Amino acid sequence: MNQTAVQEYYGRVLKNSSDLKTQACCVPGSIPERHRNVLNQIHPAVLERFFGCGAPIPELIRDRHILDLGCGSGRDVYLLAGLAGPQARIIGLDMTAEQLEVARRYEGYHTDVFGLSRPNFSFCQGYMEDLRSAGIADSSMDLVISNCVINLSPDKPQVFREILRVLKPGGELYFSDIFSNRRIPLDVAQDPLLYNECLGGALYFEDFRRIMAELGILDFRVVHKTTVPSPVGELADKLGNISFESITIRLFKLPLEDRCEDYGQMAIYRGSIPGYAHRFDLDDHHTFERQKPMAVCGNTADMLSRTAYGEHFEILGEKNTHYGLFACGPAEAASGKESSLACC
Repeated sequence: MNQTAVQEYYGRVLKNSSDLKTQACCVPGSIPERHRNVLNQIHPAVLERFFGCGAPIPELIRDRHILDLGCGSGRDVYLLAGLAGPQARIIGLDMTAEQLEVARRYEGYHTDVFGLSRPNFSFCQGYMEDLRSAGIADSSMDLVISNCVINLSPDKPQVFREILRVLKPGGELYFSDIFSNRRIPLDVAQDPLLYNECLGGALYFEDFRRIMAELGILDFRVVHKTTVPSPVGELADKLGNISFESITIRLFKLPLEDRCEDYGQMAIYRGSIPGYAHRFDLDDHHTFERQKPMAVCGNTADMLSRTAYGEHFEILGEKNTHYGLFACGPAEAASGKESSLACC
């Protein structure tokens, strides 16, 4: 699809979330309690133009350098601004001038509401496929987030290539997007309404896995997934038996193995992540209780020790002795079938 058409749809056609014709871009979901107080302080004009499908804000954001791809009217940027502290540096990037105009209109409002002496956020216009032109340097970001936007890109491999370029070693990509249970037929992908409503450009989950593998990311984790309600009428007829899920994924810029391998390692969560004193969920099947040792594969041990999460975990054991594949209980893949992807 033409990016100009997407800009037109989100800049001029949609005035607020009620103008959407499907629920794909605004999948109902639970909001973490720690976010609610901040969300209640965000200006209503920003909230009403929110078109996300998840809550892609990870646990460790304090004082981090963060990039929000496809920030729209700035809801998630302002949510981060209220959560991440005055030393954080948050950049919101979007290609649609009308959305950014809304975001920028309320910069002073949110600076005051969050009690900041100066903004810890900024906005820029640009394209996800070319972050260099937007001034985002190599290895400059601790965290990249995105909320139901990557599906709108005509060149998704290039988006992920750029994300990995700008992430620091050990940095994190934490994003929510719409995924399909099969490859999207050309007639659906070329339908302007279905594309703009985040369905026509949805990635088949296994193709996403293949893209990441080609880019050197051999293990990523599903954090949460929600079924997207099926459209009705003519749109349902066009989609046929294609189904969709909103999936939140985290991955790290780390050299990991393509399978879960057992080195006899254990992980102990110290209970020190703010707001998570009793437990920490790495993904949809790794829950760490405070001070309770848990057997982990080599990849999970690296995710917990070679990233910003390292100071919050004690890893027992090295990789000197290998015991074969790790007996990991994988979550169902988005396709409904067991995936060959590491622990996921």
